[in-house]
Amino acid sequence: MFKYFVIRVNAMEKKLAEYKCDTNEAISLKVVRFPEDVDDDSTTFHPEFSHQVFGDDEIAFGYKGLQIQLFYTAGNLSTLFKVKYSSKVTEAFDCVEPDDVEGKIREIIPAGFTSNTDDFTSLLEKEANFKPFGTLLHSYTVHNEEAGEFTYQIHKVEISCPGFREYHERLQTFLMWFIETASFIDADDDRWDFFLVFEKYNKDGETLYATVGYMTVYNYYVYPDKTRPRVSQMLILPPFQGEGHGAQLLEAVHRFYCSLPKVQDITAEDPSENYVKLRDFVLVKLCQNLPSFAEDKLLLGFSADMVQEAQDKLKINKKHARRVYEILRLRATDMSDEKQAREYRLEVKKRLFGPYRKNQRELAKMKKCLRPEELVSHMGQMDTQTQHEELEKSYQDVVEGYRRIIERIATHA
Repeated sequence: MFKYFVIRVNAMEKKLAEYKCDTNEAISLKVVRFPEDVDDDSTTFHPEFSHQVFGDDEIAFGYKGLQIQLFYTAGNLSTLFKVKYSSKVTEAFDCVEPDDVEGKIREIIPAGFTSNTDDFTSLLEKEANFKPFGTLLHSYTVHNEEAGEFTYQIHKVEISCPGFREYHERLQTFLMWFIETASFIDADDDRWDFFLVFEKYNKDGETLYATVGYMTVYNYYVYPDKTRPRVSQMLILPPFQGEGHGAQLLEAVHRFYCSLPKVQDITAEDPSENYVKLRDFVLVKLCQNLPSFAEDKLLLGFSADMVQEAQDKLKINKKHARRVYEILRLRATDMSDEKQAREYRLEVKKRLFGPYRKNQRELAKMKKCLRPEELVSHMGQMDTQTQHEELEKSYQDVVEGYRRIIERIATHA
């Protein structure tokens, strides 16, 4: 009897497993310009993350063939939200409840969406009325070999701009799908600055705008009369990634704050690895023509002049100026010359050695207060040979990253 029960339970679990869906695959996102885009699968993209809505396993239970559509008009981001599925678990199992998929997504998307495709398509006709919010900071073009040149604009926006608050509520929903630890901000705090990227395009002789991406920056107070802008969130929508818009946006924002005398320096909140690479590229591009970063100065080592000039002219702090120096010095160094290569390696490792030096100081303190057996345990964690191997690996990883920055700078020269 027990064996029969186990077999039935296993069969039930197997059957229920058919009603589990990967939400990253089930969610279809789309930025729609033309009515024909609504049914064009080639313009669809999917989230990188959905754990903040559906839990760590990123699974929705209770449906077969689950499809969640979140489509946005390209400019105003008017939203279509639909949930479709081929069958639901309650149709086969009376005592099992499916996840409230619709309710979970309603928690992050603002009211005012439509669930009717025809109504959504009709909203595209109003896109000609949409104009970018705020003040134009920068325009640029991107050349595509197949489609020609495209024009883009970067705008700075205040939350008080008519219609922007509602627009921003729709825009920030993308964060949940593409930034792992994203959260919605308190837009009522007037210390937030918003920067948006739009593509300018033509349809039937009319000029229209598509939302490309955006950045939020919070202005912290620095005693006695300065501010420190800190980049909080930055996202370029997937259809536009890989085209250089992130670099254009970050550089435009950096130049904007450089023009403000009350700005101390510009930082970022918990930057991702990709953001650090982007920042390195932009700051190297900005610093490479400063007198203190001239090639002959680079070979003499990191200097107070570099720190001061980067701070005064570009609002770059000492830590970031040091990375810029190391990248530009690598570009100026003949790594086939043993002497130059050794000097560069020692210069970078000297900075990288900081954490290990701290460990050594801690070990010296431990020798005074730990019992012998405890000291042996801690010394094992700080083995000198291991430290040297980790230091060498860190150095090689840093140089590899720096070379990619230098290659990118060369292609944009």
